Amino acid sequence: MTRFRIATYNVHKCRGLDLKVSPYRVLNVLQDIGADVVALQETFEDQAKFIAAHLGMELTFGCARQLQTRQYGNAVLTRGSILGSRCLDLSVKKREPRGCVRVDVQIAEDLMLHIFAVHLGTSYFERRHQAGKLISPDVLDAADAKGLRILVGDFNEWTRGAVTRALSEHLRSADLATHLGRRRSYPGLAPFLHLDHMYYDSPLHLRCLRLHRTAVSLVASDHLPLVGDFEVTH
Repeated sequence: MTRFRIATYNVHKCRGLDLKVSPYRVLNVLQDIGADVVALQETFEDQAKFIAAHLGMELTFGCARQLQTRQYGNAVLTRGSILGSRCLDLSVKKREPRGCVRVDVQIAEDLMLHIFAVHLGTSYFERRHQAGKLISPDVLDAADAKGLRILVGDFNEWTRGAVTRALSEHLRSADLATHLGRRRSYPGLAPFLHLDHMYYDSPLHLRCLRLHRTAVSLVASDHLPLVGDFEVTH
């Protein structure tokens, strides 16, 4: 049996609710969590590098666009060995550039995972287009992505929309209501929306799902980290 922990966290450029920009504060939150895999959204590359270096984790960064002359997008950090990675474009014309980072990670000697980390658009029609891309042979159904897949991130979808319906036909959805008694997760201080999601292949068993709610995490970003503990029985 192999167990591992994964966290997805929109760090909001490391700008907290007090308007202070502090990668060190985000680092402290992630140190408390102790995840084996971390997916970050809304991060600058230099921030992700700082956090990964201090956590002792390998990093794959996916640039969605240039912002303030810096590389900005999604990142995947892992304690396992990265066997391969790919940055995939989910952008829709006339909308903010969006992307998906795929990382193939050797979590244990006998366990390799395909991790997909995304930050989807804010428009319904944009997300419907992105849903089609996600389930295409270029992303989740790629020939070299057979095996155990986990898709995490900020989906910007709080109802059972096009993305939820499409992905639920391919993967299991981590149900916040089952584990937390409610489906709302955003914003951290007073949640009324469900934006952060985890999807996974059925051989994986989700033992525990939680929002990491501490005095520091409530200030470090407008999102709280969503943390899942998984196990694989061989």
